[in-house]
Amino acid sequence: MAGRGSLAGLTLAALGIVYGDIGTSPLYVMKTVFDKGAGLAVTEAELVGVVSLILWSLMVVVTLKYVLLIMRADNHGEGGIMALLALAASSVANRAKLRHVLMLLGVFGAALFYGDGVITPAISVLSAMEGLEIASPRLAPYVLELTVAVLVALFMVQKRGTAGIGVLFGPVMVAWFVILALAAIAPIARHPAIFAAVNPLQGISFLLRHGWVAFVALGSVVLAVTGAEALYADMGHFGARPIRMSWFVLVLPALALNYLGQGALLAEHPEALDNPFFKMFPDWALLPMVVLSTAATVIASQAVISGAYSMTNQAMQLGFLPRMRIEHTSEREIGQIFVPAVNAALLVAVIAAVLGFRSSTALGSAYGIAVTGTMLITTLLTFFIVRYAWGYNFWLALAATAFFVAIDAAFFSANLLKIADGGWFPLVIAALAFTVMATWARGRVLLNEHLRADAIELGPFLESVTADIPMRAPGTAVFMSAIAGLTPTALLHNLKHNHVLHASNLFVTVETLEVPWVAATERAVVEPIAGRCFTIHLRFGFKDRIDVPAALAAIGQGIEVDPMTTSYFLSRATVVPTFGAGMAAWREKLFANMHRNATAASDFLNLPANRVVELGTKVQI
Repeated sequence: MAGRGSLAGLTLAALGIVYGDIGTSPLYVMKTVFDKGAGLAVTEAELVGVVSLILWSLMVVVTLKYVLLIMRADNHGEGGIMALLALAASSVANRAKLRHVLMLLGVFGAALFYGDGVITPAISVLSAMEGLEIASPRLAPYVLELTVAVLVALFMVQKRGTAGIGVLFGPVMVAWFVILALAAIAPIARHPAIFAAVNPLQGISFLLRHGWVAFVALGSVVLAVTGAEALYADMGHFGARPIRMSWFVLVLPALALNYLGQGALLAEHPEALDNPFFKMFPDWALLPMVVLSTAATVIASQAVISGAYSMTNQAMQLGFLPRMRIEHTSEREIGQIFVPAVNAALLVAVIAAVLGFRSSTALGSAYGIAVTGTMLITTLLTFFIVRYAWGYNFWLALAATAFFVAIDAAFFSANLLKIADGGWFPLVIAALAFTVMATWARGRVLLNEHLRADAIELGPFLESVTADIPMRAPGTAVFMSAIAGLTPTALLHNLKHNHVLHASNLFVTVETLEVPWVAATERAVVEPIAGRCFTIHLRFGFKDRIDVPAALAAIGQGIEVDPMTTSYFLSRATVVPTFGAGMAAWREKLFANMHRNATAASDFLNLPANRVVELGTKVQI
């Protein structure tokens, strides 16, 4: 997708999708840093120090780390933690133990993203609606109700897709960033001393001067860089150049000016701390700004929600989540999908966060830990890519990443202090997601081991069958097999009960590779066996849409897949948990439940419903 459209068009689109999260951070960062429980006085020295930390966090974490370093670590043009995990894991494919550790680390980073996906819509929309307390105090008692209404509406429209409203995202965010910059001009003009914050030594001095209190403050300062992961995650949609251009030309200057403006305003009017963002605007502009900020936060939330769908789809194809129903919401853009199960789970969790925490300041305590955890894991995975995928020597790879690891670790450690104040919430979500993902991945390994132990080699079996040919039925039979080279139980049942072998038989295995896309010319590997029987190995990328009939039809080579005469045979295993050395009993029961409730393989593989025959078997793990 990155190659489509002009640079200007892609840059505008990137502004609308990529920068919504980080662009709405000024709504809540300053009031969270100087929250009454933080122990910081609203004095000029402290304001200069905090604003300096914010500015240089944007420079170091976003500009140097993501824009200049990590965006180079693309997986065939794709970004995001699942793409990064696949790249890192494939780079150490010959080191089994290290690969396993990296897989666990990456899966936990993906699990943390779900925590971020819950907190981002909650804190963004709630912080925007809190502007009503200033614009129209009579509406203050209804802030929570209005926030919930906006969020419910946002999640309800997801099934319609974003193609219709997506074209508005770019212009709205351009207006947002321009207004962020313009609003800061007046307070900065009245108090130009705030420009001292541009000096990084002011931030360092603040850290040294306040010690522990400054360390705690880092947990709120990091909220200014939330959404930085989106720069990398959306690289495949827009390309690196449009994302970098929009950052340097508009986003970074607008954010820097706005934080300077808020610092200048608070230096003059410390009493404005309850909502310094909205108090930069004159009274007549407050209601329009509430409307614009709500639109901006909805856009920010949309990006995270869409990201959760995309990551779920990738995790399914890489074998970390059970099959779920996926609806494609655009006929032109294959990446626009809707996952009903994820949408429902996110909505419930987001509403619980809003009603449980009740303010954006309280949600700020819960926000940082998921973001900083994902950032730290991203940097750690990047080290192995620089070292093994790019082939740089150990010390150079360490030098390229150790500085960022130290910064990420400081931010993450500061946020660990907030576990009791709300940081537990995204950690619980991440722990649940990680448990599900790890259990599913391990369960699939155990299931395949048991299937392999009881299976018959396909080649010798077909030779014995074709030597004494049973009745041949016209048409083609496609036997889907999870493990290449083994006889599908569906074939055994078909021969046992129907005593028939089709005229043409295809034994198809689907594999998802650790790359985002597989070219159509490299999709299928065909090997003839005997008597019009073929093994076919279909390969897809983790962002490809799996469509087995279309892939088979494109093969040629004498492979006939007539939609009217082709039948698809599936072996549906019923998992029975047993005591043994596999997994803990509760995990085996969890896997069995997930396996039973997973979306039908025929839907996942896009098989025609009226041509599918499923034959069941029981498997003990």
